[in-house]
Amino acid sequence: MPDLAIDDVFAPLTRVDVDPVGWLADRREEGPVTRLDLFGNPVWLVTRHADVRAVLADTKAFSNDFAHLAAAGGDDDGDLGLADPGGLGFRDPPDHTRLRRMLAPAFTARRLATLAPAVERVVHERLDVLAAAGPGADLVAEFATPVPAMVIGELLGVSRADQEAFADIATGRFDLLASILAPLDSAADGLAHLQDLVARERAAPGPGLLGDLVRDHGDAVDDVELAGLVDGLLVGGHETTASMLALGSLLLLRDPARAALVRDEPAAVAGAVEELLRHLTVVQVAFPRFARADVELAGQQVAAGDLVLCSLAGADRDPRLAADLDRLDLRRTPTQHVAFGHGIHHCLGAPLARLELQIAFPALLQRFPGLAVDIAPEMLTFRQRSIVFGLDALPVRW
Repeated sequence: MPDLAIDDVFAPLTRVDVDPVGWLADRREEGPVTRLDLFGNPVWLVTRHADVRAVLADTKAFSNDFAHLAAAGGDDDGDLGLADPGGLGFRDPPDHTRLRRMLAPAFTARRLATLAPAVERVVHERLDVLAAAGPGADLVAEFATPVPAMVIGELLGVSRADQEAFADIATGRFDLLASILAPLDSAADGLAHLQDLVARERAAPGPGLLGDLVRDHGDAVDDVELAGLVDGLLVGGHETTASMLALGSLLLLRDPARAALVRDEPAAVAGAVEELLRHLTVVQVAFPRFARADVELAGQQVAAGDLVLCSLAGADRDPRLAADLDRLDLRRTPTQHVAFGHGIHHCLGAPLARLELQIAFPALLQRFPGLAVDIAPEMLTFRQRSIVFGLDALPVRW
């Protein structure tokens, strides 16, 4: 198969309304591992569900190490000043294993059960703000964006002022419209703020997760690494959940039957959330992988050092996973979707995201039974070339 044009590098991040472009389905059927060229460097796009899961699970053949990405960006000598974003997504074992063990206790079912009242409090607080704003209010600005920022703040145990800053720190981290390296530039700005937060917490540990990390692991991690962990939680848990809240609300409001199911059938909510997660797959591609050695992938020869991108959005519409996946069916038996990734890098905060969505969607629809989109469909603007697909604004009325 001939190499594709550079514009095709962005096709996996492009949608028509909420649906992936047809190009992605064509690649999945005709060339499930497709070579793209990024400034002359090979990038292999993986689109089938089984192949995506295989790559994401294989840490022996594929690496997540940030050093590979910095080198791919031309930063071998540090001349671009790319900031290591920290967190878990750009780490390989054993470093990844060590850091994940530090965070894992915060995401057990028992720990999250204690956080549920705080999530409910945050959701209802933002519903009050939405109501006060009146018809025409932007659901994205008043509800979808602040809820996950505040919830992460509750988890970490930080002040309301720091919670309000969290959304700004995460903004732009996934946007490739301006530049391939824009997310890394954004990371540098956010990490400076978070290092200040960590320094304050180290001096006086609070009652939340950040205080626990300082108390239990303070001697094992320095402030830079600890800020990176907080950044990973914030970035991984904010824009993704905010996008799900906004886009999920849009799809529910487009169909009264869907809205009624989520509003009136508590037993159906968990399944409906799983289907929304699969159908939207807001994280469009997984963290980049790099081949550790020459490897054959679905019949393609991938050379050592080549970048491999897994299309999560493509995988979650693969007809080999289940039938009719281009259709949103809130009563569908949940699939083995990869909206949260797969393998050791499966999203640590997935249980928290599910908790937020399962609380927020019914609460929103119960508070405003007559909620409707207050903008013509053609006026909606979606984020293009963003790793996390999203909606810029969603005016609503009731």
